[in-house]
Amino acid sequence: MTPALEPLRRIAAYAVATDDEGRVLLVRASSKSGTPGVWSLPGGAVDHGEDPNHTVVRETAAETGLSVAVTGLRDVLADMRSLPHRGVTIHTDRLIYSVSIRGGTIVDRVGHPTDLARWHTLEEAEGLKLRQFTADALGLGSASADLRPETAPTFPSFYAHPGPDGLHRAQRFAAYAIATDPHDTSLLLTRIAPGYPGEGRWHLPGGGTDYGEQPGTALIRELVEETGQAGRLVELLGVASHRDAASLGPEGYPIDWHGVRAFYRVIVDEPTEVEIRDVGGSTSEARWVPVKQVADLPEDELTEVTAEALRKAGLI
Repeated sequence: MTPALEPLRRIAAYAVATDDEGRVLLVRASSKSGTPGVWSLPGGAVDHGEDPNHTVVRETAAETGLSVAVTGLRDVLADMRSLPHRGVTIHTDRLIYSVSIRGGTIVDRVGHPTDLARWHTLEEAEGLKLRQFTADALGLGSASADLRPETAPTFPSFYAHPGPDGLHRAQRFAAYAIATDPHDTSLLLTRIAPGYPGEGRWHLPGGGTDYGEQPGTALIRELVEETGQAGRLVELLGVASHRDAASLGPEGYPIDWHGVRAFYRVIVDEPTEVEIRDVGGSTSEARWVPVKQVADLPEDELTEVTAEALRKAGLI
């Protein structure tokens, strides 16, 4: 049995880099890590307020000695991992990016959490001890080297902690939907309730993911809770990262807020009358809006993530 461990959450970004021979770049965990000898994609934790695109470039350079450029978003995954030697269980939302190599030379890192970076064919990689997210991202069937808890521990959906400047900080991962009817004639939008950051603005249906929950599963759940609609995931469109250094919400005190939000294309096959089931939450209104009217909505009436996602979907 996995012992009771302190639950933590984090957001991380990783690189899938291939060379001219089709080999993939992997890094090896050292004896200073919790899984020595295990290989994974290069990458690491997103710092507070940092754009994940910058994270993956910074972490890959630090771990491998190579400079990379982000060329696309491949996937968003979530997993739980128990680290008994540290007394914690960690839920990590992992953003997987495709990158190209700009230059540099592979270096070994003695005394760091990762000590080697090497190119491997997929056949070679499948024979290595891999972190589960790495095997999943590469489509390999390697056995997981991770220790997982039997059940998800209790963890608040919103957690703010004092930062180094004394101001409370919160970093949150969420999933949102560009949700339309089957004929793409209407788009589902919600309005933020009074007392919440962005109050009165139009927003996408969705919200924060629970501990141990995959983003796609969370999105379909949130869609039902906020609008009463049953949706079907079609594709991942992108990830938005926004920071509000002194956000004011129902907590009543300023919070240095960093939101990382994945947004997906979703189809509601059988649209129904909108019903807000999460009464008293952050959504005060939801409605179907004709797609041809979406481009006429003033951007100052949209939340940042809504405007970014609608541009990505070509709707504004």
